[in-house]
Amino acid sequence: MTHSMRTDTHTPHSGGGGDWRDTAVRYALLPLRIFLGVTFIYAGLDKITDSAFMKEAGSGSIGDMMRAVRDSSAIPALVDLSLKNPVGFGYAIAFGELAVGIGTLLGLLARLAALGGALISLSLWLTVSWASDPYYYGNDLAYLMAWIPLILAGAPLLSLDAALRARRRQRRAGYR
Repeated sequence: MTHSMRTDTHTPHSGGGGDWRDTAVRYALLPLRIFLGVTFIYAGLDKITDSAFMKEAGSGSIGDMMRAVRDSSAIPALVDLSLKNPVGFGYAIAFGELAVGIGTLLGLLARLAALGGALISLSLWLTVSWASDPYYYGNDLAYLMAWIPLILAGAPLLSLDAALRARRRQRRAGYR
């Protein structure tokens, strides 16, 4: 006796039928996408608008923060690189967070945005929050793990990526 296993994960929405579990599966990543998108937009704007943060030295500055974590980071050379131009590094992180957040929230180049978010989170985990003890007190590792499902799945619903895919499909169907 053979058993068939269901392998489709995106069933088409039918007018009256459909299981609530199918709907839940389709929308499962949407809360994560919204949370990460809003959080990274907020983080980027917070850095850009904080006059103390975007300084080479002084209380609350990116420079002082990076000097403080240098010896406890997993990759001191990465911190040294940031210290060559702390303000430039601060702006790079802030604008990177903005781009990642906007792309994630809108679902535009969602996998690329998620990869960018994962790389930012990885670099912050290896530098700023590496010394967190126990490790789960540092939030950058949790953010890194949260990006992985979005790297794998992208933004298949309620996204510009999905709208662009549908438009390409319509164009191809129109040429036949």
